Amino acid sequence: MDYKLIALDMDGTLLNGELQLSNRTKDAINAVNKKGVNVVLSTGRMLSSAQVYARELELDNYIIASNGAVIMDDSKNIIYSKNINLDKLEVIMDIGKFYDVYYHFYDSNTLYTDNYVKEIVDFYNNRDSRIDYKVIRDTKEIYEIDNLKAYKFIFIDNDINKLDRIKEDLVEIPEITITKSWINNVEVMDKDTSKGLGLKFLCNKLNISKEEVIAVGDNENDLSMIKYAGLGVAMGNAEEKIKKQADFITTSNNEDGVAEVIDKFILKRR
Repeated sequence: MDYKLIALDMDGTLLNGELQLSNRTKDAINAVNKKGVNVVLSTGRMLSSAQVYARELELDNYIIASNGAVIMDDSKNIIYSKNINLDKLEVIMDIGKFYDVYYHFYDSNTLYTDNYVKEIVDFYNNRDSRIDYKVIRDTKEIYEIDNLKAYKFIFIDNDINKLDRIKEDLVEIPEITITKSWINNVEVMDKDTSKGLGLKFLCNKLNISKEEVIAVGDNENDLSMIKYAGLGVAMGNAEEKIKKQADFITTSNNEDGVAEVIDKFILKRR
């Protein structure tokens, strides 16, 4: 099979445990990009954060960000977006306040939260990325922000039981999508939003069949694109339920798992 597109999750997949791109990974992506294959970053991160790594990889390709809620084309135009309705956003914020759990949400380049946490901001300000952030103390403030587009909402807490209770409450809210990208978080987007649906939209636009697509990921929010792609790949560090539904399991993100996939299935080199 001659694959025409490879969709890559970032955290836990493309990036190693130090949030770095290894030289081998850079070399493989550069080679496959020169071959004319579409290399698409498909991440739960905000768009501006993904763009930082795209620049490092010298990619001018499409980007799927915020778990499929926003897609940017190769000319840096947003061609697809789905944001959370403000009334539903307020309810979701109230759930976070009720459980006294840290949360934030974001648009393309601004993070909104009711509790500034330096470690969180530093995570998004990795490398040359510099995001804007706004502290919102009162949920009603969201109605005063001009053209607010909340693409993704995320709860973070190490109390897994508390996160489970939050998910139970979220299920009662209509027209939202719930997933996670790590053991200690819960993520919320607008209805019918996923990396898989974002990838399907992009493939339709580019006239690429799903059989010509490889998707690589490690967590629940990657499952939809792994199942959509002709070749769905789970990282060696992926959760077991992801591995069980993948067509192929590569090595871990600390062992250049993405480069392994590219070398094996696209470049056909050892």
